[in-house]
This record gives sequence, C-alpha cells and structure tokens, in this order.
Amino acid sequence: MGNYFFNDERMNIARGLLKGVSDIHKFGAVAEMAVNTTGSVWDVDDTLYPWTAFASASAVTVDRANASDANKVVTIEGLDENYELVTDTCTLTNASGNTTDSGTTFIRVFRAFVSTGVTNVGNIDIKVSTTVVARITASLGQTLMAIYTIPAGYTGYLMRVGMSVASNADATGNMYIRYFGQDAFRIGHTFEVAGTGGPYDYEFSVPQVIPEKSDIDVRATVRSNNARATAAFDIILKAN
Repeated sequence: MGNYFFNDERMNIARGLLKGVSDIHKFGAVAEMAVNTTGSVWDVDDTLYPWTAFASASAVTVDRANASDANKVVTIEGLDENYELVTDTCTLTNASGNTTDSGTTFIRVFRAFVSTGVTNVGNIDIKVSTTVVARITASLGQTLMAIYTIPAGYTGYLMRVGMSVASNADATGNMYIRYFGQDAFRIGHTFEVAGTGGPYDYEFSVPQVIPEKSDIDVRATVRSNNARATAAFDIILKAN
C-alpha cells in the first residue's frame, strides 16, 4: 500500500520528480451571489472578473482596510509581460497605495496571500489603477479565485472541476476559457449544482488541453437565495 502510494505518478508530480511537470489547484468562493446574477467565483460578490484591467503589464498597488494589518507582508503571484510566472511582495504601511517591494509589473494576477504576520483582520485589495484584481477577504489569509492563466511555455491539462452552493440554493456553473489570440471567452465545461444534492465533482476521462496564455474563468449564476458558491479545478502543467 505504502509503496504503491509513493510510486503513483500523481505523487511523483507532487514531489517534483517529473521534470517540467507541476500541478495547479485553483479554488474560489463568492460570499453571496445575488439571485439571477452571473459573476466569477472570486472574492468580490456579483462581479465578473475584470480581465480588461490588464490591457498591458502594469504595476499593482495594495490597499488595507484595517490598521491592524499594517506591517504585514503580502505575496502576489501572477504572470509578467511575457506571460511568465512571477512573484512579488508588498509590505503594508499606508491604508492605500502600497507598492510592491520590487516594482514588478503583472499582465495577470491569480493568487495573493499574507506571507508574514498573522491572518489579515480586514480586507486587503490588490489593484491595477483603481480596479480590484484580487482580494484577500478579512480573516482568510489568501485569495479565493477560481481564475487562472496558463503560463508561457506550458500546456495545461485540465483534470477535474468541482462546484458547490449553499444548502438552500441551486446554480448553473460555467467554466469559460479564452484561448490566447482570441477576444471572446467560450464555455469549456458547464454544470448544474444544487445545495441539497451535494457538490458537483467531475474528473475528465481524458484531460482537456488548454494552450499557453489562455485564460480560465469559472462563473456562477445563482437562481435562489443569494447564495455562497465555491468552485475548484485541477490542472497539470507540462513544459512545451
């Protein structure tokens, strides 16, 4: 049993034993989606993710809502102007307009978390100009974003997707993909979920191929009770 576990290919990926191969687990939640409203599954209610904020690679600023979060360090993960993976940090001092420590410019942001200090007391917003592109919701310590972009030089293999809603609600979920070089998002997978029926969880019999620089955006349309919705997906990244 133990030998099989550690010889399993998925464990080899997790242990970094396969050159040029890694895994991405993305998960998001929206606290309360208004009835018959469609929005991305991320930390801002009733809102489609603002992809247009990234017309070009831009510096980001970080705003803290609570003075108790001063001097904490936030790590921001995304892609640079070449769509390559990049990470920068931001030390929170001012209530608004904190700049990153290295001045990195981002063409995408898909994760941020408190990396030094205790969990954030208030919301922490990462912005491009005045537009929120990521939010660390109070007390959670990390963004909840069912959003991702395949880095340059890699192909993504979508392995599974899941979604849930509050027990007294139901919703339609759609995974939208915008393939690089195209202007429009299109549905790559669709699903229905009802809280009383439990979560939706689908593992692809053949992994779905997503080329480099393609954007992924899981959206929910809640049909009842202003419900919380969550979504998650797993991708294997392989160097081209």
